[in-house]
Amino acid sequence: MTRPKIYLFGDSITEGSFEVGGWGASLANHYCRTADVVLRGYSGYNTRWALKVLDRVFPASHGGTETAPVAAVTVFFGANDASLPDRYSGFQHVPPHEFKENLRSIVSFFKKRWPTSHVLLITPPPIDEDARLRHPYGENPQGLPERTNEAAGEYARACIAVGGECEIPVVDIWTKMQQFPDWRRDYLSDGLHLTQGGNQVVFEELIRKLRDEGLSLESMPVDLPLISDIDRDDPLNAFL
Repeated sequence: MTRPKIYLFGDSITEGSFEVGGWGASLANHYCRTADVVLRGYSGYNTRWALKVLDRVFPASHGGTETAPVAAVTVFFGANDASLPDRYSGFQHVPPHEFKENLRSIVSFFKKRWPTSHVLLITPPPIDEDARLRHPYGENPQGLPERTNEAAGEYARACIAVGGECEIPVVDIWTKMQQFPDWRRDYLSDGLHLTQGGNQVVFEELIRKLRDEGLSLESMPVDLPLISDIDRDDPLNAFL
């Protein structure tokens, strides 16, 4: 068999997802005998920039088809789009209406490129504004957080709306994480990026959606025989 691919496309929360305890690493471990999880994360990127590089990140292969089927693509943007326009990260800001249009275009790109693949959106996480003041990414002369949880929520709702319009699944981590009293401490390392606990939330919610889409381990063929399927008396028969 040719292992299918699962692409992870997003910003720094995707780029860092293969760190120890990361949600991407957990996903790769989960599908270790059934699919190749391929990382395409770009720290600091918003949906406007992502649209500009789609063809370079996902070039059409010779003949217009992938050598390996693409089972799924996750699209995880919004944290940078939601930067406030009048704060020090304003150059990353994308207005909500454009963010929605960009997401629609990204989804359309993947659906045209790989018509049978499952595209899943992931909302931006919630924001701990006090932690953002303690961990700024640059000079902050205003002394104000460059992101707010209110703005992140607006972009999360926009992401959910696009998922509904496109009839594709959405992993709403903005809402899910805030269901726990200590979400700021337990799930966010600097008010934006994820702790191992936060990564685990993304992984668990994403796996649930992938199963709903038919990508459970039970439904996917295994690459080469499992040790439990090899006959002790005639091992090589398993490889005929």
